[in-house]
Amino acid sequence: MRIRASVAVVTGALALSAFAVPAAQADDSNSVSAFAQSVEPKAAAGPADIIEGDTTISNVVVNGGKSLVLGATTKKTFTVSFTAKDDSGIDWGTAILWHGSTFASSDGGVVPNEEEAVCTTVNATTSTCKHTFTVDARYDLLNKFAGGWKVWALAQGNDADYVQTDNVKGFSIQRASQLTVNATPEPVTKGKTITVAGKLTRADWETNKYAGLSGQSVVLQFRKASSSTYSNVKTIKSTSGGALKTTVKASVDGYYRYTYAGVSTVGTSTSAADYIDVK
Repeated sequence: MRIRASVAVVTGALALSAFAVPAAQADDSNSVSAFAQSVEPKAAAGPADIIEGDTTISNVVVNGGKSLVLGATTKKTFTVSFTAKDDSGIDWGTAILWHGSTFASSDGGVVPNEEEAVCTTVNATTSTCKHTFTVDARYDLLNKFAGGWKVWALAQGNDADYVQTDNVKGFSIQRASQLTVNATPEPVTKGKTITVAGKLTRADWETNKYAGLSGQSVVLQFRKASSSTYSNVKTIKSTSGGALKTTVKASVDGYYRYTYAGVSTVGTSTSAADYIDVK
């Protein structure tokens, strides 16, 4: 059985709208599920994996193995690669990305830029397949899409054996964060109090701006002017609007900065450094 033609037609249609966004594109909210069902009718029954023969998919890598961190207006093209294997060799493969609790009820999805993955032969049985995907935060993302995503993939051998899997790999799409810092007064007398203020914000994909992020642990760090290494000073929490404020005693000339470790839905960030001259 050969299923390539059916996939090419459906992928081309879905490519007109890369994201299945319930609010702005309600008619496309089930596009990723429809795509899978067009590939193989048995997908309608809802199995997570369909295997016909000895075809396998492994070594799935999204965005080089790193979380996809997008700012308020970021547009990013990234790569998804996987290894496909069949005793007859690999004819073709494809993948799509989806968000939700189950593939059949996914509330968002991204189709690839190409109708088929570019599959490069490694040996008689194995190929490395690559797709590119493009996501634009200005048009494609809702804030609820931050966090865990999954990869749906299919590969077919030259003998028409194939494998389809709903969740072959998990990865994260995160809202970018930003930090500022301001240490005052400057210059300051040794032993006097320094106030270190700042702000933690994260990308809002629906307003396409950055908004304050409260209740998050942020670390104040210090580096002596004579050193290249930062040391942790204390951990504080951001307050209303993402505000940061703490005090320390002036000791030597150096640089203060804030750093944020992120959470599952928000990426890490580090502020620029602010120099303090201690007299």
